[in-house]
Amino acid sequence: MSAITTPTPTATATADESAPEAVPLLNPETGEPLIDPETGEQMMGVPSQEAVPVLDPETGEPIIDPETGEPLMALPDQSVDAPEPEATDAVSTAADLGDAVSERSETVGGMIDSMQGMALEVGSMRVSLWDVFVVVLVIAVVITIAWMITKGMRGILKRVTRLDESQSVLVEKIATIIIWVAAFLVGIDLLGIDLTALAVFSGAFGLAIGFGLQKTFGNLISGIILLMDKSIKPGDVISVTDNAGTESFGQIRKIGIRAISVVTRDQTEYLIPNENLMINQVVNWSYSSRDVRVKAPVGVSYGSDIELVTELLYKAVDDVPRVLKSPKPRVNLMGFGDSSVDFDVRFWIQDPEEGMANIRSDVYRRIWQLFKENDIEIPFPQRDLNLRTNDQFQQLVEAISQRIEK
Repeated sequence: MSAITTPTPTATATADESAPEAVPLLNPETGEPLIDPETGEQMMGVPSQEAVPVLDPETGEPIIDPETGEPLMALPDQSVDAPEPEATDAVSTAADLGDAVSERSETVGGMIDSMQGMALEVGSMRVSLWDVFVVVLVIAVVITIAWMITKGMRGILKRVTRLDESQSVLVEKIATIIIWVAAFLVGIDLLGIDLTALAVFSGAFGLAIGFGLQKTFGNLISGIILLMDKSIKPGDVISVTDNAGTESFGQIRKIGIRAISVVTRDQTEYLIPNENLMINQVVNWSYSSRDVRVKAPVGVSYGSDIELVTELLYKAVDDVPRVLKSPKPRVNLMGFGDSSVDFDVRFWIQDPEEGMANIRSDVYRRIWQLFKENDIEIPFPQRDLNLRTNDQFQQLVEAISQRIEK
């Protein structure tokens, strides 16, 4: 038999606090209690995973079984009932806080004792009404402090002039995330919550992250990327298409964690998920410059003076205040249509958020006034009807004439 650590009887054990505790020994063959031949009592020894020889406490030699003549082997008695572990408090801070308050006020201490007595045990965890009260109190304090820090941080960022608007929003979002994550960790530390108490909910929480919050985290990361590359920033003017396919222009008011807010000229506010701006085509009218060129096609009759028409078109755009003087407007003769000579008036504006359709309307209104003053005809579709004469047609005409005469 290979050498194994020998169990030592209780009588010869030294007072070593680190030594294993002696337990009753069993016969490895029969499983019955092992009896000392001299005293008739069950022998005690240090627990072991295998049967080992029992040593004489005086000589240190193996004790011989008088019946078999073999060394006496023993196993620890595994049937000894271990003490049941006591339920531990899930919130350790609550107990310390309760003791501190009880020392100062017996009345409040009695109320805390009553609240601690109303508890629910889940496995080895014990959650009392006092624990719940402390958790709610700490959460309220931590959230209030985090909110105040976030508000103060926003005020500081508004006073920092070195950051442009997109950089300010990016710093604000990242700082907000850091503040709330730190608030969560500080709250857990203050409460002294044993995180193993949350192990039951880890599976459900993982599924919620995987399915329910997948889009939320996707939109969060997309918003941070949009702010980092500055392709979309607050104040930009973009094209927004509704469900009916109608395109309208809107100005980005803010970029949130989940979506951006776009306000159109009719004060309709669109909430567009950040992820959609990452995967879909977006027309940003003020991405690199706020100057936007607008086109206004115009047609005149073939009998019009081309040079006069060109002069009037230039005068029309110059009379509209929103049209920029530089870059200069341009009037192009685009072609000869079926019933008109086609011109294209091109001019620039610097405030697309004020609307695109209304500036084109102002230019058209001024063109109409100038054309009316100078007798410039704007053609419209006309049709000539030619009827071939025949006997039936002549009879119809005569019948109509007779009825009119009568």
